[in-house]
Amino acid sequence: MQEMYKLEGTVLTVVLPQDVDHPVTDLVRRETDHIINQNYIRKIVFDFTHTEFMDSSGVGLLMGRYRAMGMRKESIQAVGVSRHIDRLLHLSGLHRYIEIQKAEEEEA
Repeated sequence: MQEMYKLEGTVLTVVLPQDVDHPVTDLVRRETDHIINQNYIRKIVFDFTHTEFMDSSGVGLLMGRYRAMGMRKESIQAVGVSRHIDRLLHLSGLHRYIEIQKAEEEEA
């Protein structure tokens, strides 16, 4: 898989794998904490383009990063979100706190 973390200015992009479960979220949490502590980050973009499965630990990851970013509006963005993941984000209430962009093929 390609590089999971991309830092461009003050924006950190995290490219998530096919399955976002507890082991993956633990790794992403630790690495994003490290990057946030070493750099000035204004926004974290989670790229769900390749993600087919996400459990509740993924919801916890997004909420935890929102808190780590100071609970600022528009500090967390989810892009390339499938219908399944979009439903999970809405059921959990995260859509109120983070910006969600659905996958292009599903927008039509």
